[in-house]
Amino acid sequence: MTGWVILVDQPKDFPNADTPHKVITTSEYLARPKLFDIGRPKLVNLSRSYAYQSKGYYASLLAEARGHRVVPTVETMLELRESKLYEHALPELEDELNRCARKADYQPEGEIKLLVCFGISRDERFDSFGRLLFDWFRCPALEVTVEPGQWLSIDRIRPRTATRLANGEASFFREALHQHTRREWRDPKARTVAKYDLAVLHDPNEKMPPSSVASIKHFARIAEKLSVDVEPITRRHLAELAEYDGLFIRETTSIDNHTYRFARRAWQEGMPVIDDPMSMIRCTNKVFLMELLGSNQVPMPQTVMLAEDADRTKAMDELGLPLVVKIPDGSFSRGIHLVSTPEEFKRIFDELFEETDLLLAQKFLPTEFDWRVGVLAGEPLFVCQYRMARGHWQIVKHRPDGSSREGGFRTFEIDQAPPAVIDIAVRAARPIGDGFYGVDLKQTDTGFVVMEVNDNPNLEHGIEDAVSKDDVWVRILRWFIDRFEQ
Repeated sequence: MTGWVILVDQPKDFPNADTPHKVITTSEYLARPKLFDIGRPKLVNLSRSYAYQSKGYYASLLAEARGHRVVPTVETMLELRESKLYEHALPELEDELNRCARKADYQPEGEIKLLVCFGISRDERFDSFGRLLFDWFRCPALEVTVEPGQWLSIDRIRPRTATRLANGEASFFREALHQHTRREWRDPKARTVAKYDLAVLHDPNEKMPPSSVASIKHFARIAEKLSVDVEPITRRHLAELAEYDGLFIRETTSIDNHTYRFARRAWQEGMPVIDDPMSMIRCTNKVFLMELLGSNQVPMPQTVMLAEDADRTKAMDELGLPLVVKIPDGSFSRGIHLVSTPEEFKRIFDELFEETDLLLAQKFLPTEFDWRVGVLAGEPLFVCQYRMARGHWQIVKHRPDGSSREGGFRTFEIDQAPPAVIDIAVRAARPIGDGFYGVDLKQTDTGFVVMEVNDNPNLEHGIEDAVSKDDVWVRILRWFIDRFEQ
């Protein structure tokens, strides 16, 4: 069984005639642990109570223990018990609530109550607020009590049970449930039902994604042979994330955008995810990465941390000119500057310190190419050389108009690459985690040094897989499948 299952306290609470999905009682679910030995059902818990130690509470608790996906989770039930447990979510929710109100020119005179079912607001003016609310608290039905004023404030968020919805609310709830579950309403004869569902987060409009749409389609074709259904999703699908078995992020990651939230949500749901949130934290900040790699005796370029104006002189004395200045959080060669004179150094220093409190200065190591080793679960996955863009000192040259130019590439058999490259790359990735990383190295007269470790490295069909072919993608899939089966 891989479809949706509705849990109710009494059969009359949500008749089977109201849904194409199986409806069973919480008592039956609690008493029969072998009921769903095949597959991993998606449960919607419509118990009359989510109170601690109620049947509804235990149903969600045992669902998690049995490896079943359930809405709401015990974590959500507990968070919604009192306001102090969900107050961390209120600033973002109130920002969106007020944005919706301003857009609709809505100024309530008295207290209002908004009903949101499966992320759909009954008041259409607050659609985006409803989606955000469901992102935070995946509960079938929520009622939000809002205090009026120049700034609308949230007084209370509480679950609503399906048995206590009025006539109009009940029909709205049934339609919202239909929309929430319709992804699974397929004719089972239309195609072979995959054993697992893997979400791939991407942005179809991103100019330099880690994997193109064409590469994701290639990945999906290989995955189908291994009984994995790859489904591309975008930032709008956070509310549906838990319907999948795993998450593969193929969009440029950042701690301060939705990619981190997707990773964190997947991690909270117990789903295998690349990139996991801890890897994102460790890799995206170059200051942290420098400290981590240094403490693990991984060779790096000579580096000076810049925290105040006096550090500029120290950096020039120790590193010489030209040198490279980096912001702590940057990707795809952005936020990296080559400075050749003290005046240029001061100008870049002053500009960047308007955005950050720390900078890094590194010794400039000019090379014709960079090495990159893809590392998966502590083992090398691919080895490439990326040549510098023509007339530039980096592999990517970003133009003022937003376009870019890249250098060429050469892909190696792993056993044909210099052993030191593989050894250092694996040692650099080991303290980050057990996921998928791209370790960038430069080859100097004195040996190899690690420039950075990327948490979502490029993986393009025809480039990184040019030598190992489909084996690269199969190993990624096996990483997920092994964790699904655990």
